[in-house]
Amino acid sequence: MDQLKDLFESYTGQKATDTEELNSSGSNRRYFRLRGGNISVVGVVGTSRDENNAFIKLARHFADKGIKVPKVLAVTEDGMRYIQEDLGDDQLYKLVSHGRESGEYSSYECMLLRRAMELLPKIQFKGAQGLDWSVCYPEPAFNERMVMFDLNYFKYCFLKATGLEFNEVLLQDDFERLKDDLMKDMGDTFMYRDFQARNIMVKDSEPYFIDFQGGRKGPIYYDVASFVWQARSRYPC
Repeated sequence: MDQLKDLFESYTGQKATDTEELNSSGSNRRYFRLRGGNISVVGVVGTSRDENNAFIKLARHFADKGIKVPKVLAVTEDGMRYIQEDLGDDQLYKLVSHGRESGEYSSYECMLLRRAMELLPKIQFKGAQGLDWSVCYPEPAFNERMVMFDLNYFKYCFLKATGLEFNEVLLQDDFERLKDDLMKDMGDTFMYRDFQARNIMVKDSEPYFIDFQGGRKGPIYYDVASFVWQARSRYPC
């Protein structure tokens, strides 16, 4: 925290007079809101220099492409801490909570969800233009091994937990076909990897993308499925 305060003072010329830890949503990274004078920023303390570097480099690349992401303002010399633009507290997941809980989304909630989906191709296609894939963490591109990681996560952490009877051989056949289909459409496109309502902030009624540091080259359909079928979303057809 002292290093974040020093970074805040060095960047803004103001002392950080108020600090508040923010919800990290299960991440090992820690987030803090730092305020001084009339300036508010978000400070991040990471556990991996490579992961931090991926976010910082991707954020700056996307911002240069006109994609709405938080601006990275300053980084410590060791690369383990940085401060970024404060986008406020309006997380898309929270803003559509009434629809998620009731199963009936208002016109405003639907507008926000549609707007987020409308902007997804921009980060997938325009964001991929001129991107140095080597900065992506932990791998520059999605591959067959990662597909199987995700499919087996579904099998062991969801399907088996339900107690349903299923034929593991036939399921594995389906996994192999799905893997082959995914790998056919790799292309030079950016796969967000964790595209969901918790990773979208809304500022002035516009969605901003956050937590894309796990993104890499990969198929665009993955993000669409990730968003539409995220747990407990109950999105209307």
